Amino acid sequence: MKVVYLTNQICGAGGLERVLSIKANYLTEALNYEIHIITLNQKNANVFYHFSDRIKLHDLEVEGNSINYILNYIKKLNVCISKIQPDLISVCDDGLKGFFVPKVLRYKCPMIYERHASKMIFKNKKDPSFFDKIKISAVEKLMDFGAKSYDAFVVLTQYNLSEWCLKNIKVIPNPLSFYPEKQSSLKNLKVITVGNHGYQKGYDLLLQIWKKVIDQHPNWTLDIYGKVDSKKKHYRLAEQLNICEYVNFYAPVKNIEEKYQEASIYAMTSRSEGFGMVLIEAMALGLPCIAFDCPCGPRDIIENLHNGFLIREGDIEGYAKRLIELIEDEELRIRCGSNARKTANNYEVEKIVAQWDLLFKNLTK
Repeated sequence: MKVVYLTNQICGAGGLERVLSIKANYLTEALNYEIHIITLNQKNANVFYHFSDRIKLHDLEVEGNSINYILNYIKKLNVCISKIQPDLISVCDDGLKGFFVPKVLRYKCPMIYERHASKMIFKNKKDPSFFDKIKISAVEKLMDFGAKSYDAFVVLTQYNLSEWCLKNIKVIPNPLSFYPEKQSSLKNLKVITVGNHGYQKGYDLLLQIWKKVIDQHPNWTLDIYGKVDSKKKHYRLAEQLNICEYVNFYAPVKNIEEKYQEASIYAMTSRSEGFGMVLIEAMALGLPCIAFDCPCGPRDIIENLHNGFLIREGDIEGYAKRLIELIEDEELRIRCGSNARKTANNYEVEKIVAQWDLLFKNLTK
C-alpha cells in the first residue's frame, strides 16, 4: 500500500517527529508499505530522528507572505500528490491549514487526520486577552468544520475523544520506540524531565517544586532535556530560586533512552499534553512517573500509587510532597517502577502500528 504522510517538517526534535519516524519506519520495514513524507519547507535542515532509506521524502519548499504561502502550498501540494498517486493520505499538521487539506486537493483517496495535540494547546497562553479568546473560539469552530471532511479522525487519548463531536473519530495512542531489557536501577539520585521550554511544559512550576525538594534532599539533582527558549527564562528562574547547582539544563539528545536509564524518577509538570510520549518512554525504563492531572495524556497513562502519582493541577505543595515520598521510599519507587514497565508494554510499536494497519486496510478496501 502506498501511503503519504503530510506534515510541516521532520527536522525538529519534537514528539510528532519522533512518533512519525517510529510509525513510518515500522510500516516500511516490517509491513512493506511504500511510505512518502511530504514536508512544507525543510530548508535543507538535517532530520533529527532516523527515517528508513526506503521512505521517500518530498519537500514543497513553500515560501512567501501569508496569502502567497497558502496559494503556493495548495498548488505544490496538488502537483506532488498527483505525481505520487497514493492509496491513502494521513495529515499530521496541528495547524489550522491541516484541517482543510481534503477541501483543496483535487486528487481523491481516503484521508486521515492525526491529531497530536489537545484543543487546550490554543488556550495555554498566559493571561490571554479578549482578542485572544475571540481568536481561539473562531479557530475551534473552523477546526470542527474541517475535521468533518476526513474519512477518519484519530486522537491519542480518551480525553481527546471528548473534545470532538465527530462520527469518524478513533483513539490510537502513540507507540514506543524502545522497550529495552535493561532498565534503570533506580539508585541514582536523579530526577529527569524531557521537553521544550514553552509555557505549556510548566518548567516554571517544576523549578518551584524542586526548590522545596532540595531543601530536604540537597544530594538529588534535576536534569531537564529540551530546546531552550531564546530568553532563557528558566535559567534565570533557577538563579532567582538559588537552585542552579541542583539543576542541569541540556539540549535535546538522540540517545534519550540512556538518560532515562541514568535517572530514578520522571517528573512532568505540563499544563497540557497531546499524549505524554515521554511518560511511556520513561516507564519503559522502569521509572515511576509523577505528573499534574492535566489534559490530556497523563490520566490515560498514570495510575495513582500503581506506576506513579497524578497530582491536582497547580498543586505545587502536593506535587513536592509526593516527589519527596518517591525520593525517600525506595521500596515504593521500585514497586511503581516495576508496574510502569508493565504499563509501557501496552504501547510497543507492533501493537500500536497493527491498529493503524487495520485502519488503513479498512479505509482502502
